[in-house]
Order: sequence, then structure tokens, then C-alpha cells
Amino acid sequence: LRKRQYESLNAPDFAPSFVRTLLMAKLRNSKAVLLRSARNEENGDPVLYDAAVRLSELAKSLNDTTNIDTMRGIEGAAATLYFSCFDRMLGETSPFRFETRSRRPPRNEVNAALSFVYTLLRREVQSALETVGLDPAAGYLHTLRPGRPSLALDLMEELRGSLCDRFVLTLFHRKQLSATQFEQDEEAVYLNEKGRRTVLSAWQKRKSEPILHPFLGEKVPIGLIPYAQAMLLARVLRGDLDCYPP
Repeated sequence: LRKRQYESLNAPDFAPSFVRTLLMAKLRNSKAVLLRSARNEENGDPVLYDAAVRLSELAKSLNDTTNIDTMRGIEGAAATLYFSCFDRMLGETSPFRFETRSRRPPRNEVNAALSFVYTLLRREVQSALETVGLDPAAGYLHTLRPGRPSLALDLMEELRGSLCDRFVLTLFHRKQLSATQFEQDEEAVYLNEKGRRTVLSAWQKRKSEPILHPFLGEKVPIGLIPYAQAMLLARVLRGDLDCYPP
């Protein structure tokens, strides 16, 4: 399996198609987050609806290229558009502001929560890949770099919006996170121990909820989605499936 994985990294008939599929799924799920937030507004939010339309246009442009670098550029433009709407999804009455995506280090409470939850998902995706026998470091969208689990970061992309972003937005909407659950140093804002416990408790509860897997056609707990996707990718690399089902 790993031999086939390594051979596929530069395969012109596999790598671009796989990256396109991942990014199509990411943009579709990001669009779903925007539309869900727009519908929650009393009269709908035209800015969020417009951003969803623009994401669809960017998704269509993925079909016009087989160059992975170009696809990365399209994904970057989509991410900029999507995150520009994050404060609107938080709501005007929220005491917290997102402003812009800041990762290393996170500059405010919303970015701190997002980074923490992304780390939780990355670890679970990495573990799932190792469980099915794939090398988490050998990715397609994310370039190879020593110490970086590039394939885990690849598979995370389609799940970020639906599993992480919506989850974090819900925590703030329900006021499960407050200013007392964060700490700040000169450069960064982080969840403190109380905040991490709150997020972890809600995360475990969320993982136990079932969804109907669109490809497998059966209900699986949300916490098993990383394993299901890792298993499906392994089946593609073995030749048991024609293409990866996001």
C-alpha cells in the first residue's frame, strides 16, 4: 500500500484529480457553513449568500486546470473569501471578533479556539491514516516537508468547515466559551485549562453524533469520519475504487 502511495505522489493521472476532489469538497462544505449561517439571520444575510455564490464560481474554476499549484491558488482565494465572512457568522452581538485568520500565534480568542480544534482533528486524521497503513507525511496538496503530516493536512481540508468551523461557531453562539477561558501573553491568545476542558468535552459529545455517510450509505459516528476517509483512500490506492469519494 505504501509503495503505491509513494508512486502516486507525482502520478499525472492521480495526484491532480485527487487534489481537485479534495478542494471541491472543501469549497462545498465551506459554502454550506456560509448558507447555514445566512439562513439563521432573520431576513437572511445577503453578504453570506453572495460569498457562497462566489465560492461556487471558484469551485468551477478548479475544473479548468490540472496544475496543483494553480489549484492551491484557487484554494487560497476561497479561504480568504470565506474567512472574510467569519465575523458575520459570529454575529454582531458577539463580544468576540475574528478579524482575520492568525495561526502562529493566534491573535484573538476565536483564532485560538479554531487552532485548538484544528489540532484535535489533525491528530485524529493522522492516527486514522496510520491505522489503515498509509504514511501521513506523504501528501499531495500540502508539499512534503520534514516533520509535517502533509497527507493528514490534505484529508483535513474537506472536514475543516463542517467539523471544526461550525463547531467553534456553535461554542461561541451558545456562550460555552467566555473571556475567562482564555489567557494572553505578549504575542498570542490561548485557551486556558478551563477552556480546553470545555472544548474537549463538547468535542467528544459531537464525535458521538451519527451522520449518514454519503458514499458508504450507512450511519457512522462523526468521530469515525477520519477513519472512513482514510480507509476509502487506501482502497483507491489499492485499485479497489476508481476515485476518492469525499
